[in-house]
Amino acid sequence: MKVLVIGGGGREHALVWKLAQSPRITKLYCAPGNGGIALDAECVPADVKNLDSLVALATKLQPDLTVVGPELPLTLGVVDEFQSHGWPIFGPTRAAAQLESSKSFAKEFMQRHRIPTAHYAICKTVDEVRATLPHFHTPIVVKADGLAAGKGVVVAKTKEEAASVAVEMLSGKMVGAAGTLVVLEECLTGDELSFLVFSDGERVVPLVAAQDHKRVGDGDSGPNTGGMGAYSTATIVDDKMRDWLVHHIAEPVIAGMKAEGAEYKGVLYCGLMMTARGPMVLEFNCRFGDPETQPILMRLESDLVEALEASVGGRVSEGDFRWSPDASACVVIASAGYPGTFEAGKKIAGLESVGAMERVKVFHAATSRRDDVYFTSGGRVLGVTARAPDLATAVERAYAAVSMIGFEGMHYRKDIAARALKK
Repeated sequence: MKVLVIGGGGREHALVWKLAQSPRITKLYCAPGNGGIALDAECVPADVKNLDSLVALATKLQPDLTVVGPELPLTLGVVDEFQSHGWPIFGPTRAAAQLESSKSFAKEFMQRHRIPTAHYAICKTVDEVRATLPHFHTPIVVKADGLAAGKGVVVAKTKEEAASVAVEMLSGKMVGAAGTLVVLEECLTGDELSFLVFSDGERVVPLVAAQDHKRVGDGDSGPNTGGMGAYSTATIVDDKMRDWLVHHIAEPVIAGMKAEGAEYKGVLYCGLMMTARGPMVLEFNCRFGDPETQPILMRLESDLVEALEASVGGRVSEGDFRWSPDASACVVIASAGYPGTFEAGKKIAGLESVGAMERVKVFHAATSRRDDVYFTSGGRVLGVTARAPDLATAVERAYAAVSMIGFEGMHYRKDIAARALKK
């Protein structure tokens, strides 16, 4: 079968890498892909921000299955468009993807369906923000309503800072059109958890859990990013908690979306905070997380194609997944200046040495390739991912691989999974 993966980041490289292991695939495409993905799939040009471009590509390739990586094509309606042509595609429709594309929609949906989440207020104007802030204790989380590439969330230490951030968002200066509305939230404390499930529109089956590291600096310092690293172990959640999350969060979301006329098929990412009051939803993503996908798929031992087809075909079951008990860890290497302004085009050294390491995979997030030499082409450049029988060894192995890689200005967090290792 022919499979097309839409996207060109580290998440898509992990998907391509895992899909390439399926004996059922005869041809694997990635649009637009990147320098590293080109080793595992045929990269084809396409504008993921343009539905006409994606339809033209699918018309040419006639894929038997398409897998959508990034959120933007989903919110534009790529699933609706492909389905109208009869092309099987993994992911939610535009209406269902509102769970990610609009934080205000997600908060009101959770309130309607009694899904645990932080107290919040939705504001359309600066006056509404100033009138609402006295009802919150500090710190206060300020969120842009729309998509902002993981950078539309600010934890304000004071009400003055919260007001300033909200003004910047509403003006369009900070995150553009994503800030048409802002959501003010109470700041939850606890351990974050990334809990992903596959759905066929009615049933769900969980994937193994992971924990992301959003802040750019060690000790969770600095601004939020798209993710600077993640890890996955068999002990992040026990069976009892996994079942609770399925029955009290994932299943109510899927049932609620169907009841509201927006059946949800695909992967649902539940970003949670494990608080003293119990698990609370921070956000929903309507696609695989990045970088959580990298350590999660490192632990998957069954055929990913089978699971994707089960979701699309309405027959999700736990038999579609087999997981290794091993632990896995991913360390993201970023360009100087990320998540702010950065320069691209830096020559990357050391990838061949890492390629010889066992149970280590370098997933390319933003690279280009010229004459067998790799160069940086974005903010998050590489996701160095390792697997081992225990978390400490997986982390040690990942950092050993990171130490072999070099490019001008590269930086990375040095404390991925550190808190888990101290427990």
